Amino acid sequence: MAARESVEARRARAERIGRALGRLYPQAGISLDFESPWQCLAATILSAQCTDERVNQVTPALFREFPDAAATARAPEGRIRELIASTGFFRQKTRALIGTARMLVERHDAEVPRRMEELIALAGVGRKTANVVRGHVYGEPGFVVDTHVRRLTRRLGLTGQSDPERVERELCALLPKARWTPFSMRLILHGRRVCAARVPHCGACMLVMDCPQIGVKPRAASPKH
Repeated sequence: MAARESVEARRARAERIGRALGRLYPQAGISLDFESPWQCLAATILSAQCTDERVNQVTPALFREFPDAAATARAPEGRIRELIASTGFFRQKTRALIGTARMLVERHDAEVPRRMEELIALAGVGRKTANVVRGHVYGEPGFVVDTHVRRLTRRLGLTGQSDPERVERELCALLPKARWTPFSMRLILHGRRVCAARVPHCGACMLVMDCPQIGVKPRAASPKH
């Protein structure tokens, strides 16, 4: 759908969707708990393939023992793994946390940078995580693209892309910079609460007038061989 429409038509749709989402989720933001740039970065790394609620259960103990990048860089891997085990993929996440912390100590005096290029050069940090930090810590515009945003933007006809970086680029072209962060966070909330992957609750959705996929059932997964 998106590929057949003009940019102007998609921009108008994005504007209408943005207004509707703003009414639904006026205070949209990440639901991760943090008190510093490092804690925001660490919590976002832990949130991969894990709910924010679970991360918020884990981070108080983690941040009490290792409150900043300098402390995390010196942390025993076994202790980090123990503290974050319930978030899943804890071995990879442990390596990412300690590796990122050490790079921050070595390159940035243990401070979290704000520039995209510096953030994505850190271990375990991609554009999604970088945009979370830039948007919620430094107030820099950034479009956060996670699985919910990828799914909803395609369903809503805002993009025909599936690659996260291409989705980000197309969505940024449709919206003013000031709306990038709130629009993406509201899409994430809507994906969690209404437009679910397997069974979207179309009857309860306030975006139906702008959804080309209304009533279309999600494609069934291919059988495993």
